[in-house]
Amino acid sequence: MYDPLASLDELTARLDWKLDEDEIAAAPGYLEEASDLARMYGSPWPDPDTAPRLVKSLVIASVRRFMRNPEGYTQSRAGDETLAWSDLGHEAGSIYFNEREIKLLKGLSNRSTITTAPTVAWGPVKRGNQNLYVPVSYVGGKSFPFLTDDGASSGGTW
Repeated sequence: MYDPLASLDELTARLDWKLDEDEIAAAPGYLEEASDLARMYGSPWPDPDTAPRLVKSLVIASVRRFMRNPEGYTQSRAGDETLAWSDLGHEAGSIYFNEREIKLLKGLSNRSTITTAPTVAWGPVKRGNQNLYVPVSYVGGKSFPFLTDDGASSGGTW
């Protein structure tokens, strides 16, 4: 289990109200939950000191958003004045990251999106003296040779 990416002191420094005893007792759990979500969308960041400062800010923003509205109200009315948060949907009353925050976390993760997959050719493969090149999908990209398991360039056509 990893430590939360933000501390209770960092959270209270960014709140515009003073926490009561119940909120002080619950806040570490909220920080852990938000940190777990941040790690799921981003990187493991085992030590809070290795996490980028923006990740800590996003964790605090998520917890602060939840603590302002823990019951998950989507509408508030006082007299003839109404305030609505229709964009919350199923996330109301929970710790969450919005789409923009998730994109930021993914961008901070330094994870590669390039993967490899083994393939199997069905039917006989004709070998010849021509090299087989794999096309690329971007304009001006240079094709690269298709290599066999022994590292030699595969020849011929399929």
